[in-house]
Amino acid sequence: MAHLAISNVKFNLYKRKTTKGNTLKMKRFLFGCICLFLQTSGVMAQTTHKEPLFGKKEQTVKITSNSLKGAVFYLVSGHGGPDPGCIGKYQGKELHEDEYAYDIILRLGRELLQHGAKVYFIIQDKKDGIRETYILNNSKRETCMGKKIPLNQTERLNQRCDAINRLHSKERGAKYKRAIFVHVDSRSRKNQTDVFFYHAPESKYGEQLAKSIQSTFRTKYKKFQPNRGFDGTVNGRNLHVLRNTTPIGVFLEVGNIQNARDQQRLVIPDNRQALANWITEAILTDFKKTR
Repeated sequence: MAHLAISNVKFNLYKRKTTKGNTLKMKRFLFGCICLFLQTSGVMAQTTHKEPLFGKKEQTVKITSNSLKGAVFYLVSGHGGPDPGCIGKYQGKELHEDEYAYDIILRLGRELLQHGAKVYFIIQDKKDGIRETYILNNSKRETCMGKKIPLNQTERLNQRCDAINRLHSKERGAKYKRAIFVHVDSRSRKNQTDVFFYHAPESKYGEQLAKSIQSTFRTKYKKFQPNRGFDGTVNGRNLHVLRNTTPIGVFLEVGNIQNARDQQRLVIPDNRQALANWITEAILTDFKKTR
């Protein structure tokens, strides 16, 4: 950060005979020049970002670093609108995939913004915001950046792919652009599942990012649950959204919505935040590798 000792600067212009009005104008002019310099040098750079999608309590985001400056992210929560995705049962209440994936995506986006990244939220709900409750009530309000989400699966997937590709084409100067897709899996109740990851087949950098997230998760589980282990896998898969989007993408399945242990990863707000934090940490590592 630049430091200016402007208090000791002597402006010889004041030695000339000027009227009080001209002196005031000159002071304003000089002050404007100094402010312009400070802004362009980064001293007065923006330190907060407002994102209404986070809700009233969380909408003001303090930018704490420029670690991801120049990076662009397209964040997509699975399903939404007329399609809730898979549904689980927890203490007599329904858990809807789209609601939990969306909350994780919002938290992830907030973390990325704090590090100076540019973030696009492809699926949006203007009312939900980041929620601190176990049960996230289902709604059909979600849109694809303001547009109604179709019920037909192919149309729904094409809609979000098209939105990502349009935004991607506008970010020509950015060298690090990544699409992150978050879903929740549904399997037998007995099948406890660690977070696992997909990338497009033959995508070198997609695989690199997926493995970075996998490695971060393994490290975190070793630290916080040393006897547990982590078995989340990384595989190439020809998924529609990975195949039909231009930016490098990673697809995450964050757990089995039917399994009691995996449900804890979803319903506890601090656990949803931990997922966002760990993914962000992995992205920071990957970003440094590709600069």
